[in-house]
Amino acid sequence: MSYVRRFDHVGITVTDLDVVTAFFVALGLEVEGRAFVEGEFLETVCGIPDSRTEIVMLKSPDDGARLELARFVRPDSVPGSPAAMANELGLRNVSFEVNDLQAAVDWAASEGYGLVGGIGEYEGAWRMAYVRGPEGIIVSLAERIG
Repeated sequence: MSYVRRFDHVGITVTDLDVVTAFFVALGLEVEGRAFVEGEFLETVCGIPDSRTEIVMLKSPDDGARLELARFVRPDSVPGSPAAMANELGLRNVSFEVNDLQAAVDWAASEGYGLVGGIGEYEGAWRMAYVRGPEGIIVSLAERIG
């Protein structure tokens, strides 16, 4: 028996919700909604008493899975490792298929976000690169080729 019905979203906790939202909107995601969440529901689910978060829900142009960005208003966020490499345990990247990899990488560089490594090609089918975006989030950008 499968318990999963569909893939819904990935959640990322951030410090500067506006900067991170702007980054993903510039890549092509659309803001679906923005709200504050607090109270019994949030306290129960995340296990943090008296917590309050502000969230932005983003959706991809194809209306597929969503990306939830959350900023804790209280308690303060606990710092992560903004320079984490791909072999560090935990969520390491969020991935998007793009129309023009080089243009996306060039845009990211113009905004001050560099490559983690380089642009690689996989079996003549994909070109891919990891960009380290705001707050150290690794964004995998992939372009179908061939």
